[in-house]
This record gives sequence, C-alpha cells and structure tokens, in this order.
Amino acid sequence: MAGAAAGTAHLCTRCPSLLMSSSMSTLRYAARRLALAPVASLASSSSQSRGGISRVRLMGVLASTRPSLGGIRTTMEPCARRELSSSVRAKVIESGSAVVEESAEVEPVPSSSVPEFKKRLRIAEIKGGEDGGLRLVGQTMTVRGWVRTCRLQKTFTFIEVNDGSAVSNIQAVVGSDVEGYDKIEAGLVNTGASVAIEGVLVESQGSKQKVELKATKLTLVGGTDPASFPIQKKKLSREYLRSVAHLRPRTNTFGAVARVRTALAFATHQFFREHGFVWVASPIITASDCEGAGEQFCVTTLIPSSHEDPKTPLSKVPTTKDGLIDWSQDFFGKPAFLTVSGQLNGETYATALCDVYTFGPTFRAENSNTTRHLAEFWMIEPELAFADLKDDMACATAYLQYVVKYVLENCKEDMEFFDKWVEKDIVTRLTNVVEKPFVHVTYTEAVELLQKAKKKFEFPVKWGADLQSEHERYLTEVAFSGNPVIVTDYPKVLICQTI
Repeated sequence: MAGAAAGTAHLCTRCPSLLMSSSMSTLRYAARRLALAPVASLASSSSQSRGGISRVRLMGVLASTRPSLGGIRTTMEPCARRELSSSVRAKVIESGSAVVEESAEVEPVPSSSVPEFKKRLRIAEIKGGEDGGLRLVGQTMTVRGWVRTCRLQKTFTFIEVNDGSAVSNIQAVVGSDVEGYDKIEAGLVNTGASVAIEGVLVESQGSKQKVELKATKLTLVGGTDPASFPIQKKKLSREYLRSVAHLRPRTNTFGAVARVRTALAFATHQFFREHGFVWVASPIITASDCEGAGEQFCVTTLIPSSHEDPKTPLSKVPTTKDGLIDWSQDFFGKPAFLTVSGQLNGETYATALCDVYTFGPTFRAENSNTTRHLAEFWMIEPELAFADLKDDMACATAYLQYVVKYVLENCKEDMEFFDKWVEKDIVTRLTNVVEKPFVHVTYTEAVELLQKAKKKFEFPVKWGADLQSEHERYLTEVAFSGNPVIVTDYPKVLICQTI
C-alpha cells in the first residue's frame, strides 16, 4: 500500500515465531604497536595536527596518515590496553594524541594478524555434497555431538551421533579395543549422551550411508539415564514436546525449523542489502499503536512480577484521584506496550534514507486460536520512498523468490524432511513460487472467479467481503494452477479495517 503523505510504499510479510537460543563468543583483539591514549587525548578533536603529522581517531583506533617519519611508526589496529614503557608513556602525555613508539625494527602488522576462528568439523560438512562424504575418506577427524542410538554387538558397537548441523546422523564404529570403550560396557553411552569420537572416515559397508567413522578414541562428555531421558528415537507428539521444551531442539523437526529459520533470516538481510536497503531496528517497547494494527500487550511495573507476589490485590495499583491508573508512577511515566509493527519507524527513516526495512519480533494480543494468528511473530516491513503499487509488487515478488530459492538450495535435506514427515508436497509448492510467474488480479476479478467456481465455500463470496483462506487457496491452487497470486485494488472499507 503506497503512502501518499509519507511518499512511501508499505509491504508486510510474516514469519512463524519460534524462539531460538544462541551462545555468543566475545572476541578480543590485541594491538602490538598501538594502545589507547589517555582519556584527555581521546576527548580531544577527532582530527588534529602536531609536528606535521595528521592524526585521525576512529572508534578507538588511532592512525597516522604518514606511516613512518624519522623512525617513528604508527599502525592502524584495534586498540587494547597494555603496559607501556615510561619513555613511551611520557611521549603520549606530551603529544596528547596517538601512541607512538620509536623502533627502527618494528614491521607493519599484516591484515591477516586477526586470529582465525577455527570452527569444529560438522556432520553437515562431512556428509554434504553429492558424494555423501566420499571425498573425505581416509582423513582423521573428531566428531562431537549427542548420541541418537547405541547398538552393541559382540566385539564392537555402532553409535549414531548428531551435532545439530543436519537431519542426518553419522555412524561411528567403535571396536572393543578402542580407548573409552569401557564407558560403553558400563552402560554410560546412551541416547542423549554427549560424546567426542576421534577416528578415520571410511566407506560404509552398510547401505544407509556412504561413509562412517572408524573410531580410535571415545570420550564421554556427559552421560544420561536411559530410563528417564525424555527424548527417544521415535515419533513424539508436539503436545509432549511442549512438556520438555529444553530438550525438543534435539528432535529432527525442531532442529530443521531452526536451521531453515536461520537461512531465511540470513537471506532476508542479504536480499535487502543487495538492493540498497537500510535496516531500521525498530524498538520492541513503544508507546505508539501504529494505526491500530492490533491489540497490544501492556508493559508495566505497577503490578509486581508473579514470582515476587502472585497474589497482588488491585488495591495496591496506584491510582489518580479519579480512580484511574496513575501511569506517572510507572517505569516510563506513561503507558507502554510491546510493538505491533515497526511501520512508523520505517516510514520516518524512509523519508530520509529512501529504501529501508524493519525485521524483528512483533506482538499482537489477539485471542484467536488459529494457525494464521500468533501472539508473537517476526515481521518484515519494507518502506520504499518514491514508489507506487507496481514497485510494491515487484519488491514482494523478488523478495519471496529470493529467500525461497535460497532455502531450497541451502537447506535441501531439511526441506526433504519436511516434505516427507511434516507437509506433503511443500517442496513442489515452494518451487512453484520460484519458477512460476506471479499472477496479478484485482479484488473485483478475484470475486468474479470465486462466484463462478463450482466449489461450495464455507464463507459466501460477495463483493465487499474479505477473502478467506479457502478463497485464497482456490485462487492459487485451482484457478491459477499453483501460481502465486497477488490481489490488488481492495475496496476502501476493507483496507481501513486492516490498518
């Protein structure tokens, strides 16, 4: 929908809301020849000249535009505090600017001095590719992950390990003479146990996989009790998995969802970045309602948290003389809510930066128990300046085809799993989104097609009524044979109901 006042076009796409947790690693970079100058120096102007040397300060990085002068050399590097010799420190205080160190033997630090993050070898990398891992046969490697199955034989044991990087597992063959085999004999290596297995990758003698790991060492990182471990290698209902939410990411379904969602988020940022958009991080807590887009969740400290006092009487909530809630005593001094849309922030930035988008969590307090209404979901809201409806449709089409193609190409195994176990023909339907042209029809044309249909709909079709899910499915699956459909030119009364 093009906004005449703001000169922007607006487009929303919803994504399922599935919470994921992640761990962050903090990287520290040490500088060899440059350290932070005194506070008085850093507080000075960002560009200054002393002794014929022009210096520039960039986010804690000090550099000289002349790399060497009379044996004095400075290097542009990330700064880190370190002990300085008294002579160097004296020069720092005297110059009041960058840290310089006299040394005729100092060599410039190459750009490759940044420490490389050496990631561990993952199962997806081992078994990825058309050869299923045959290219790595003969190589020594270590696989770390969680045991899916452990099958004891007379003189060896088969252990299937999964590290979360793929749906498929890798099978390790552990002989009775392998270091750590006593943990298996003691009954400590069971489903769910975390292990590290070193060995040589060999061609598998079985037909289920092309390669397997011939173990040379088994390390038990953490064991499990097979009698009480709740995630076993069998089909588990979603209702049951809700009761063991801390372990359900180990199931194939939740693991695949997490990987696909990661790919979608990455492709989203990559698409808009390639098209010159600027990402606007809209606030999650806000005082705005964004054109009444939906019921809001209130954020307040006037009512104590449930774990502090779950039985707080309403009489303790501060009120005004008129008997209304006294929001001036709240944390923000006025009512605050979880955001229902980042549109307002996007429109503001679009009038300055032209093309922007917001992408983040959105909350709607709508008491609707359907798959099309969620209390929390992630929403993409592009805002295009100097654009019209055709530009909106072009952006939506290009974006959907881009991210769907990215997922089909980079999450092939996960999508095949969904196609087989979750939703039949999902791969075919998504392939249609990429390969088939998008059909553009007006609301009036869509209503006429539905009225001529022989199918009997649960919701009657008439001009002026909103299109229901069954109507949309008929248009895409029957009327236009699987092609994606964009319906335009809705009646004004329907547009006003959705904003």
